[in-house]
Amino acid sequence: MKKKYLVWIALLGIGFSCGPKATEETAEAVVEEEKAEGWMLLFDGTSMDGWRAFNGDSTPSNWIIEDGAMKGLGATGGEDFGGDIVFGPMEFEEFEMEFTWKISPGGNSGVFYHVVEGPKYKAPYYTGPEYQVIDQLGFAQPLEKWQSLAGDYAMYEPDYEGVVKPAGEWNTSKIIFSLEGASYWLNGKKTVEFVPYSEDWTARRNSGKWNDFPDYKIAKKGLIALQDHGDPVWFKNIKIRPL
Repeated sequence: MKKKYLVWIALLGIGFSCGPKATEETAEAVVEEEKAEGWMLLFDGTSMDGWRAFNGDSTPSNWIIEDGAMKGLGATGGEDFGGDIVFGPMEFEEFEMEFTWKISPGGNSGVFYHVVEGPKYKAPYYTGPEYQVIDQLGFAQPLEKWQSLAGDYAMYEPDYEGVVKPAGEWNTSKIIFSLEGASYWLNGKKTVEFVPYSEDWTARRNSGKWNDFPDYKIAKKGLIALQDHGDPVWFKNIKIRPL
């Protein structure tokens, strides 16, 4: 285990015990039972500590804190969406992650994992799988199923029936990733499940969408990232535990 990982575990533990008291407007406190199970907050509702620009050293100006949530202003979205951010202190391999989010009308964003940085990668999607965050009901163009909310973008199509909320309302999501099996969740419903690195997974990975991205989903561990796709988006209650 890397020394940096251990240092950040210790610092996050201090944050749990000494940080500001949680309210309905701030990130949920991680209770003692959850800490014992390995949960840690990636965002405490009050600071952007640990978050920085993808391939950068500091937090970009297009991300702010608003009413206890991390808000992406959507100000720098472009061809490669240069406003994406990563939680830089540590990498994760097998994990369970939970987060709360809402999207602006017609908006598009995403949550990535196993992200790799480097000069040949212009954005997290070059390497990392994506949990799709999008205004499913109000997006301007018709969405293909592989582009849809709570799907494994361009890999596994989601079953989101009955749990989609309009833009501007808060959603709860979960990603579970292990070698035995992975799943995505939206508002209490499992939307996607798959076995990483299986024959089916490999066939989808090599099916054409990712031909121009040879390192997509190759890394088996990496950073967590949030996407600036040019639209306002909010995240809070972001927590994770290694499996």
